[in-house]
Amino acid sequence: MTAAIVERRQMRRRQSVAEHGIASARVRPGIDAAVVNVSAAGALLETGYRLLPGTCIDVYFARDIRVPVVRAKVVRCTVAHVGPDRVAYRGAILFDRRLPWLVEDNGHGYLVPGCERPFLQV
Repeated sequence: MTAAIVERRQMRRRQSVAEHGIASARVRPGIDAAVVNVSAAGALLETGYRLLPGTCIDVYFARDIRVPVVRAKVVRCTVAHVGPDRVAYRGAILFDRRLPWLVEDNGHGYLVPGCERPFLQV
């Protein structure tokens, strides 16, 4: 018996810098992160540190000249790679508001419970 795979994603994922415009990412307090993919509502980040599910984090996205700070909630985190000298983790995060440069509809954003802090522009 084969179960049908149901696609729950409501927004298109972007994987390359050309698609999403994010040159680099950093999780506060200074953890470098690679953007695996991103949508207006969330992202999949790869870091050398475990992101604790259920916690709220600040993510700095470097794009062009501005560095927007985005508040997000960690949904899940798994080990992505184990090597002789390092472990890599992949953490899925849900933004407290949609990323304005990736929104494809006319929605006004939404809040993730427990992360009600607005965007900051640096």
